Amino acid sequence: QVQLVESGGGSVQAGDSLRLSCTASPRNYYSTTCMGWFRQAPGKEREGVARILTADGTTNYAGSVKGRFTVSQNKVKDTIYLEMNDLKPADTAIYYCAARGIWPCTFSTLKDGGAWGQGTQVTVSS
Repeated sequence: QVQLVESGGGSVQAGDSLRLSCTASPRNYYSTTCMGWFRQAPGKEREGVARILTADGTTNYAGSVKGRFTVSQNKVKDTIYLEMNDLKPADTAIYYCAARGIWPCTFSTLKDGGAWGQGTQVTVSS
């Protein structure tokens, strides 16, 4: 089972930026063909934020973050990133990285049976 380690969370002001990182180990292409970011705010369900097909870099985003968040990867480092710009208080949540060797790569297929990171807190104050 691949292990995912996240970093980069923190407390910022509205309008600021943050970059999250998620590194997968050991290296296993077949377990990480679909990777993504989810978030969970207090009292709410975990929701998909962004995902990436690691084979070709195809990305998809939740409507609430489209245009502000960017998911990318560094294949050499087995790492994906989530660049978050123009952060809003509504973005406050614990952010989780997920990975799975699955097709199709959707938030549902990734959420159901993927490997998860430990989560990193993002707090945005107004």
